[in-house]
Amino acid sequence: MREVRTLPVVAAGAVELPSGILGYDEAVACDTTWGEHSHAFHELLWNERGASTAVVGSRVWTITPSLGLWMPAGTLHSGSAVAGTWFRAGFFGFHTTPSISDVPVTVEITPLLRLLLERLGEPGLPADSRATTEAMILDALEPSPRELLVQAPTSAFLRPVADALRQNPGDQRTLADWAAELGVSTRTVTRAFNAETGTSFVRWVASVRAQHAVALLTRGWDVEAVAEQVGYRSASAFGAAFRRTTGLTPGAFRAR
Repeated sequence: MREVRTLPVVAAGAVELPSGILGYDEAVACDTTWGEHSHAFHELLWNERGASTAVVGSRVWTITPSLGLWMPAGTLHSGSAVAGTWFRAGFFGFHTTPSISDVPVTVEITPLLRLLLERLGEPGLPADSRATTEAMILDALEPSPRELLVQAPTSAFLRPVADALRQNPGDQRTLADWAAELGVSTRTVTRAFNAETGTSFVRWVASVRAQHAVALLTRGWDVEAVAEQVGYRSASAFGAAFRRTTGLTPGAFRAR
């Protein structure tokens, strides 16, 4: 069962928030999809539990408890969340809050940032305490070097590669194997991937596998089964790759 939600497209700044930063959270009972929409205010997305995605054009970010996403006001995006995900959002006033970026960027949800965001939800928080907390949140917000981002190739040339790996992230074909199937040199495939995705074939495959792994772990799969499903020869190799990408071990992520 999947729930599909429709939200409006709103221009940046068309509606102002009653205060600087407002919080929202929801636990979804079934797989949920949000159609393309935009907000009048900036949005910080992260999860207390589980996994969700945000899509802008051909770019797909996976959002986790440790990796959030800053969505600037007016940015057209869609999204989805796996059943059981407890997602959270912070809405930042367009006219009252400076944006940390003009484009979507990953934000690391550190323990300090999480505590500050949770404090805004405390009932009866005095106005001066709220103002101080909001200022500390803005000071703690910064883009993260880690991200679970996959930019899909758009050309007919690379579409067979992208489709095959998205359908089966455990596909073991190498760059040389794909070059042979496409009848071109490895250098040609490498150049095409760099031009269309902004990264190498190897890193793109690792990102696809990490995104798929997050979804499986959220659904309760054990770590060994996930490692095999996404193409790693051992749970330890998968765990090291997963932690490099997400900042969490697969076991820690699954526990959340």
